[in-house]
Amino acid sequence: MTQCNKDAIEFKRLSKRSVVADFGGGTITSDAGALLLDQTEEALGLLHRSAACFTDHRDGDLIEHSVGDLIRQRVFALALGYEDLNDHDELSRDPLLAAVVGKAEPTGQRRRCRRDRDRPLAGKSTLNRLELTEANAGASHRYKKIVLDFAALRSLLVEVFLEAYARPPEQIVLDLDATDDPLHGRQEARFFHGYYGHYCYLPLYAFCGDHLLAAELRPSNIDASAGTVELLERIVPQIRRHWPQIRIILRADSGFAREPIMAFCEAHDVDYVLGLARNSRLTAEIAEELATAEAEWERTAQAARRFKDFRYRTRDSWTRERRVVGKAEHLDKGSNPRFVVTSLASAVYDARALYEDLYCGRGEMENRIKEQQMCLFADRTSTRWLRSNQIRLWLSSLGYVLLSGLRRLGLSGTPMARSRCDTIRLRLLKIGASVRVSVRRVWVSLAGGYPLQELFHRICRRLQAAIAPRAFRPLRC
Repeated sequence: MTQCNKDAIEFKRLSKRSVVADFGGGTITSDAGALLLDQTEEALGLLHRSAACFTDHRDGDLIEHSVGDLIRQRVFALALGYEDLNDHDELSRDPLLAAVVGKAEPTGQRRRCRRDRDRPLAGKSTLNRLELTEANAGASHRYKKIVLDFAALRSLLVEVFLEAYARPPEQIVLDLDATDDPLHGRQEARFFHGYYGHYCYLPLYAFCGDHLLAAELRPSNIDASAGTVELLERIVPQIRRHWPQIRIILRADSGFAREPIMAFCEAHDVDYVLGLARNSRLTAEIAEELATAEAEWERTAQAARRFKDFRYRTRDSWTRERRVVGKAEHLDKGSNPRFVVTSLASAVYDARALYEDLYCGRGEMENRIKEQQMCLFADRTSTRWLRSNQIRLWLSSLGYVLLSGLRRLGLSGTPMARSRCDTIRLRLLKIGASVRVSVRRVWVSLAGGYPLQELFHRICRRLQAAIAPRAFRPLRC
């Protein structure tokens, strides 16, 4: 018999058949790869510990969604590509997401309110309590009673970084950088930034390789380096408590070549290599090298570089003379002098190696910032208040750390070992599957045509091996 459906969508004809679609396929998810996120979380314990950074003043007898459930739901959704809280009004029906969040009844049939019984997860109005609760909220507040301890979450990001190493490294390089976070409303502490040409925040990031150590939201009417000393005063002692003999090198662009930052590093046995804004005195120091580079360019028509190592001190702002490396470069477009200031001795890094091998490596950190901003929605700071936007930035940061952990633990040695977070999402997380819930199991039947089945199995085995030391009994994959 002819099957009619008023909601069907007809696309094309294939000989005698027509191609028709509707949304009546039953319990199907498009995010079956969330199973990998769940295993990564079991290996890291990231979201479990981040939930402990919140104090929940809600009445325990009335709670259906614990803080841990809310954190896992929000961060998993960000990792899966759902940037808005509004998305959760539909996501709250997804039984697979409910299963990885940890809901014992992933169909939602045991919810207290009858109208919620097909929604095992929280909606946007419950989730926003993570972000919108005031710092001084308590049990007497009417709705928003989940308070985040900022210091605890800051410490957790560094703790997870430290745990990523099986043994202490001899040396680490901490990269600092600021970027713009465009604003399109009347958010608290918004200002117009002349360099970027729009209203924005100016978040400060700290990375060590792929590892995120800090993400601090700031207004944009400040110096790019503002708050750096306070950040180092927190991070450096925490690292040294775990690795007393570690050599720490701070790397950043010329916006961070400030006397207080360099003085802190010198006082706390932290080396630094920082960009230095050029001026007439610095350019005069490498005049001979610039002339040589220009002559070589005229002879070869190829970019030419020369380096000079010298001592330098500003007239007013620096308290001492410091080592500066100048790069005298000539390109097709003309002279291109660049400078860095460093505490590293020439016996450790000569001028060329310091600039080309060490300092230029900071470009990779800019890729990590773009990854978090573009792939984990760190720029989704659209609430009215700076505090709640900071919490949103940290939720995005947790999503980045989770996907970075999946990349490190599950993808090393594979063709996707250096893939961006959005590529990981597209190829490993966005998998169609049907979900059947029985008395004893949640059956997830992944799409038979999925092209990376072998890689998926391999990742499962690796993540289970990482989980095993935590005394977790892995499921068969």
